[in-house]
Amino acid sequence: MGSRSADARGSSRTGSPWRQYVRAIGPGLITGASDDDPSGIATYAQVGARFGLTFLWAALFTFPLMAAVQEIADRTALATGEGLGELAVRRFQRTGKFVVAALLIVLIFANTLNIAADLVAIGSGMNLLKAGPTWIWALVSGALITVLLVKGTFVHIAMVFRALAGFLVVYLVVLFIVTKNWTRVLFYAVVPHIRLDKESIAMLLAVLGTTISPYLFFWQSANRLEEMRDDDEGGDVPAPLKSRSRSGSQLKVRTSRLDVFTGMAFSNMVMFSIIAATAYTLHSHHVLNVGSAAQAASSLKPFAGRFSSVIFALGFIGSGLLAVPVLAASGSVGLSGLLGKDWGFSRTIKNAPLFYALVGVGTIGGTVLSLLSINPIRLLVFVAVMNGVIAAPLLVVVMMVANNRGLMGVHVNGRLANVLGWLTVFIMALASIALFATGGVSL
Repeated sequence: MGSRSADARGSSRTGSPWRQYVRAIGPGLITGASDDDPSGIATYAQVGARFGLTFLWAALFTFPLMAAVQEIADRTALATGEGLGELAVRRFQRTGKFVVAALLIVLIFANTLNIAADLVAIGSGMNLLKAGPTWIWALVSGALITVLLVKGTFVHIAMVFRALAGFLVVYLVVLFIVTKNWTRVLFYAVVPHIRLDKESIAMLLAVLGTTISPYLFFWQSANRLEEMRDDDEGGDVPAPLKSRSRSGSQLKVRTSRLDVFTGMAFSNMVMFSIIAATAYTLHSHHVLNVGSAAQAASSLKPFAGRFSSVIFALGFIGSGLLAVPVLAASGSVGLSGLLGKDWGFSRTIKNAPLFYALVGVGTIGGTVLSLLSINPIRLLVFVAVMNGVIAAPLLVVVMMVANNRGLMGVHVNGRLANVLGWLTVFIMALASIALFATGGVSL
């Protein structure tokens, strides 16, 4: 797509600050919504079914950590006009770049497996709606997503992403349908109920790994850059904060931060809703094991009615369609940037061949895997292990970039961002160690 015409740019310069805030809602919202993919929904449903409201506090606990990490990743794009891959090249020596490249290759592989599991979930959801066999819809979804990403412009792709993010609102609807005692829900939300048995620790690790996923760091940065190419000061080369007026720079930081915090709040509201809804339905009726988002949807039917079951299915179908391209693009963006190659859905295949080839590896590879009758739960366990191993190191990369004044200028991390960011590194590293220590890696 490249840049917009001068007339289009001129027409977008007008508007109140409120309209500018509303227009900025996009990259952060899409990132937050994509975090609630079918595998995440299945995890939250399992938490609610198995433990009731016990882990509801995790939705509030993870919000500041998730918001801080994504704001930091977003700010690296705003301050430099470059992606995390390019910034890693400038920040690290040869050995460091090799390590980052290895981590990104693992991320792309993990994302491909996650794509396969999400496509199976989409197909299962369509099957629940009596629309046809699971494998057909997994194949159709994979094909349509691949065509959209290859043939679509960034503007059209972003519009589709925003529409798909709206599907997740249905989980708030389900929550209000099934919840009977809001005082009890709020009590469990604000008062941590911590259990130290092996099963509870493993489930908490699963929630952390699902909520603070490494692919989101690269996607947030990349999607912000795509948006910057399309804004008033944008073009083929995004305009960093230092090239904007002082007032323009301050407004861009404020609106972008609002976007990120809105997206992360929305993501955690969905988590909260799924845990509470399944606690009041499945857990209350002693349905304690949920193997997939589709199983959670079908299990709701006897206790919450067909309507709740259907809208639960619609939610993870929409979230799956959103998460697949995000998963495919995130690692591709990082590795392309690290290798000095152009990337982005605003580029053509001719201009960014490596990026689209890597995206194709994700979407096409995931589609093929989804047709091989591989157990999606095993896939997700394996993905959780790989994401748990690489989350902390990749987050260290983000933090080291964001604290480098030579790259970030005056927009380096402040004290609060550093406290929350490094705390998240520590928690994710501890979670990774605990995952192995508790035997949670068995397949």
